[in-house]
Amino acid sequence: MALAQRVRISGKPVPIDRRAADNLRFIRDTMERAGSFTAVPGWGGVVIGVTALTAGAVSLGHSPRAQFSIWAAEAVLAMLMACLAVRLKSKRLALSLQSRAAHRALLSFMPPLLAGAVLTAVIFQLGMWGVLPGLWLLLYGAAVVTGGAFSVRIVPVMGLCFMSVGAVALLTPTAWGNVFLMAGFGGLHIAFGTVIARRHGG
Repeated sequence: MALAQRVRISGKPVPIDRRAADNLRFIRDTMERAGSFTAVPGWGGVVIGVTALTAGAVSLGHSPRAQFSIWAAEAVLAMLMACLAVRLKSKRLALSLQSRAAHRALLSFMPPLLAGAVLTAVIFQLGMWGVLPGLWLLLYGAAVVTGGAFSVRIVPVMGLCFMSVGAVALLTPTAWGNVFLMAGFGGLHIAFGTVIARRHGG
């Protein structure tokens, strides 16, 4: 009876239940990839991280208002680079940006960013510069988590890391804001971008 429940592969007996579990895992992973937005740019994230570190270095020693202007310019540049990187990766991997997964990822990604833009305008008028680094990191992380729900698993993990850095930034002296921005938008983008590039096609 025990022999009847085993099959032989390459001369070694393999329990049928183990083989079935492997097949189910393969099917599940395949379906997950098919329903996921996998054009998240790894190397593009690395480049964005490098420009963020550059922006942080340029901001050192400047007034809070000047630092705001530098980081705002970096945010616009990063958004343009991200759009270009997504397009290039999707084209190279023959992935459609019109797919249901892509639309869901984009629609989930945008609301936290729009909320961040509105709050930034309000905080700018109030002159509360010290709140902005933590706010930006926190809401950007939230955008990555929500958008990453329709992408590969490492993307929402990256978002949670951004949220953690943002939360810590909000609880520490405001003078450290530039360092946290460099650690988040610079360090995390480079670290996670490298992993995404190596594991998920660039």
